[in-house]
Amino acid sequence: MSRVPDTRPPASPSSEGQKDRYRRMLAAAVDLGTRQEFERVQMQDVAVVADVAIATLYRYFPSKVHLYVAVMKAQLATVDAKAFSSRPAAPSDPTQAVGDLLIMLTRRLHENRRLSMSMMQSIILAGGMEDAGARDVEDGFLAVLLKLTGWGNRATEDQRRRVWLVIQCWFGVLMTTVGGGRPLADAEADIRRACELLLTTSDHAG
Repeated sequence: MSRVPDTRPPASPSSEGQKDRYRRMLAAAVDLGTRQEFERVQMQDVAVVADVAIATLYRYFPSKVHLYVAVMKAQLATVDAKAFSSRPAAPSDPTQAVGDLLIMLTRRLHENRRLSMSMMQSIILAGGMEDAGARDVEDGFLAVLLKLTGWGNRATEDQRRRVWLVIQCWFGVLMTTVGGGRPLADAEADIRRACELLLTTSDHAG
C-alpha cells in the first residue's frame, strides 16, 4: 500500500544535514526522471536512491509534483547565476539578451527531454496547489528576465507584463519542442520572434 502524504506544508531545510539530504533527494529525482517518465517515477524509489526515509521525503515534498517543481526551481537557479556572470547590469538590447538566455535554456532542457517533461508537467499540475512552489518558480524566473533586460525592480507594469508574456510564449514553445512536435531550430526562431514582438520598445532602457 502506498503511503498517503501529510497535508501539512512542505518543510524547508535549515541545518547542514537537512540541506545535504535535500540535495540528495533532488539529485535522486533528476536521476530517476532522466530514466523514467513522470508517471512511472515512484516516491519510494526516490527515497531509496537518495538514502532517506520515505517520511523524510514527504516532509519536504508532500507529492511528486512538489518534488519536480523543486527540481525545476533548482535548474533555473543555476541559469540565474550563469546569466549574469558575463553580462552588463543594463544590456543595450534586452531583446537579444532575453532571447539568448531562453535559447540557451531551451537547448539545455532539450538535451534531457524526459526529465524536462516531468518538470513542465509538474509546473502545470502545481497551478491548483497553493504550496507546491509553482508561483515561486514563476516569480523567480520573471525576476531573472527583468534583471537581464535592465528593467529590474524599476520595471513598469507594462514592462512586467511584456516579460511575463515572453515567459508564457517560451513555455508553450518549449512544451511542443521537448515533447517532440517541433524542431529545435524552429523553436529558437519562435523565441527570437516573440522577444522581438514583445520586448522591442522605444523605452526599453527603463
